[in-house]
Amino acid sequence: MLELAILGLLKEQELHGYELKKRLTAALGPFSSVSFGSLYPALARLEAAEAVKAVEALEAPPIPMTGSMTGEAAAFRARREPKRGGRARKVYGITERGEKLFEELLEADSSSGDDDRAFNLKLAFCRYLPPDARLGLLERRRAHLVERLARAKASIKAGRERMDAYTRSLMEHGTEATERDISWLDTLIATERRQGGTEQ
Repeated sequence: MLELAILGLLKEQELHGYELKKRLTAALGPFSSVSFGSLYPALARLEAAEAVKAVEALEAPPIPMTGSMTGEAAAFRARREPKRGGRARKVYGITERGEKLFEELLEADSSSGDDDRAFNLKLAFCRYLPPDARLGLLERRRAHLVERLARAKASIKAGRERMDAYTRSLMEHGTEATERDISWLDTLIATERRQGGTEQ
């Protein structure tokens, strides 16, 4: 998921590590735990796979103190060897190979449709998918949510006698949220079908 997010953001514009981390946190959510200790190794893997390229730019921002020796060391190594006349930083950009890898990761059918963050991330980059792949992504997600809703309703029904009012209310709130998500997906799917000429 991290590699997909990195490639998707770099597809939009070249970024240095600090800005990339900020945008990843925004894309993946504040609880995604994207650290410099995970970002720079992921960038190194993508660079080794020739999916991203790094170029030097001037006037790097200060390395933020993260409390992680590994992350701070990785951030420092990514920016060493400054150019004459200024401090250097690495700016990363996507390559042609990276574009292909991004498409593969975006179109890949996740082994588990239960990963809400993975779906949300793919949806954020959905504009890069061909229409049939977009529709497939939305329909798979809808099918998964329908199954989730059925399980939740069965669980509430089976355990109603043992549940206190707060637990039951929390579970019912979850089913209502899933029902809203299904309704939202129905709207997106209908729009995709209209635009793709596959109205059913």
